[in-house]
Amino acid sequence: MQTTGIIGGLGPETTAEFYLKLIFSSFEKNKKKRPPVLIWSIPLEYQLEQDFITKAQGFEKYIPYLQDAAKRLENGGADFIVIPCNSVHLAIDAVRQVVKIPVLSIVEETEKFLKKRDIKEIALLATNPTIKTNLYNLKDIKIHLPIEKDQEKIGQLINNLVRSRYSEKDQTELIKIIQKFAKKDIKHVVLACTDLQLLTPIYAGTEIFDSMAILAEATIEKILK
Repeated sequence: MQTTGIIGGLGPETTAEFYLKLIFSSFEKNKKKRPPVLIWSIPLEYQLEQDFITKAQGFEKYIPYLQDAAKRLENGGADFIVIPCNSVHLAIDAVRQVVKIPVLSIVEETEKFLKKRDIKEIALLATNPTIKTNLYNLKDIKIHLPIEKDQEKIGQLINNLVRSRYSEKDQTELIKIIQKFAKKDIKHVVLACTDLQLLTPIYAGTEIFDSMAILAEATIEKILK
């Protein structure tokens, strides 16, 4: 088994959920022992996190945190690194530059997942930074985005999630946004923010893909190689 290093804390509940997904998924494939996992939870300032999620500001301040985390995990014995957070993949090249071990990309793995299933059109739900920087620039896949008002709501939902202040009302708001895409006959939705999986939305007639679950599956495949 290979040892995975998780850059976590973005946000903490999502890191915990990602770890549990690895454990449960690994057990389905290998019932002899649990996978070796290292986690470094970034000590991120709350205001910095909020400004980035809601206003797409201050991301350059994230990069030293991410690079430091990657080096700590490599020095700790990780064979490869994963980051269960979409938005910070804006800095994946900067992270890859400071370590010699592979760093899996949630964007690249999600693209592989969609193309393997021959999906040509999706609705994308993500943070403002992910949307504004066109992080999900997927070849041969048409992407539909929420209207500006709905995107603002998503930003607030995500901010609630990383602060562990979410409620059923937040889930209802998310489902309303998904309903608008369904009415346009868009049948596939990608949750391109790992925190959104905490709301676990279900809407009949729409297939919802969780980017965190996709990354978890790719991580297990690499661990078991």
